[in-house]
Amino acid sequence: QGQLMESGGGLVQAGGSLRLSCPVSRIITSEFWGSTLAWYRQAPGKQRDLVASTRAGSSTNYADSVKGRFTISRDNARKMVYLQMDKLQPEDTAVYFCNVDTGRTDNWGRGTQVTVSS
Repeated sequence: QGQLMESGGGLVQAGGSLRLSCPVSRIITSEFWGSTLAWYRQAPGKQRDLVASTRAGSSTNYADSVKGRFTISRDNARKMVYLQMDKLQPEDTAVYFCNVDTGRTDNWGRGTQVTVSS
C-alpha cells in the first residue's frame, strides 16, 4: 500500500462537489490500459468498501449509495484515475483510496480524507 498518491480530498458542505485524482506513474502504460481501476472508501470503524470501478472494454460499476452522484473516469494518455463526486452527503465522509489492479500487481494509495458537513 502507498504506491499511489491520491489528491483532491477536503472539507465540503452537503450538496457540494469534489474531484479526486490519482496519478499512476509507476505502472507501465500497456499494463495501465488493461487494468481495473477503482475507488474505495473507509469510514471510521467500518470496513473498506468499493465505491466505483472501471475497466476498458467492461462496464463501470458503482455502489448503490453513490449511483447518479459519483463518476469514475480514466485518462489513458496521462495515466490518471478520477472520481467526480457531486451532491455529497455527510454519509460520504470517509478516507478514499485509489486502487489499480493490473492482474499482475495490486496497487493502493494511502488515501485522501473527504469530510462532508451537514
